[in-house]
Amino acid sequence: MKIIVGLGNPGIKYAGTRHNMGFSAVTALSDKYNIPFNKKECKSMTGHGFIDGEKVVLAQPQTYMNLSGEAVRALMDFYKCTPEDLIIIYDDVDLEVGRIRIRTHGSAGGHNGIKSIIEHLGTETFDRIKIGVGGRPEDWDMADHVLSRPSKEELPAIREAVDRARDAAIEILNNGADSAMNHFN
Repeated sequence: MKIIVGLGNPGIKYAGTRHNMGFSAVTALSDKYNIPFNKKECKSMTGHGFIDGEKVVLAQPQTYMNLSGEAVRALMDFYKCTPEDLIIIYDDVDLEVGRIRIRTHGSAGGHNGIKSIIEHLGTETFDRIKIGVGGRPEDWDMADHVLSRPSKEELPAIREAVDRARDAAIEILNNGADSAMNHFN
């Protein structure tokens, strides 16, 4: 079984923001495989089902971003999973809009949701898919940037990146992270 977690902030106020690209990607998985988010557990909205024969839990933490590790730890404890059973999908301001990057380990890189997960798991080794949302404009605060919505010009690239992140998660499930990195990085 795999747990696929899309990071974001709960509530309509944050829907469609750069910081919620992880939510968008797991929603794309939910839509493709008809796995509705119909259960509230472990500080998350979850959906349970199968992707290409692999049992999965799709999760959108209902903590705020900076506390994402609480939800991920709760899910892993409840389902008796290890970090090897985890895929995290999230936004990355260091990647240009529309790019994705897959990694199997590494630091938080300034992302507070990933920092929280690393702290709660005690490891930097877990599969992750980063969705590029672009760096902040020079005169903007970083929080304002990640909580903003992409511009009309950026939306096509963002939508494509969300779909590619969805497909990368499927590739990780079917063939492993190395194969996904070869296809998508």
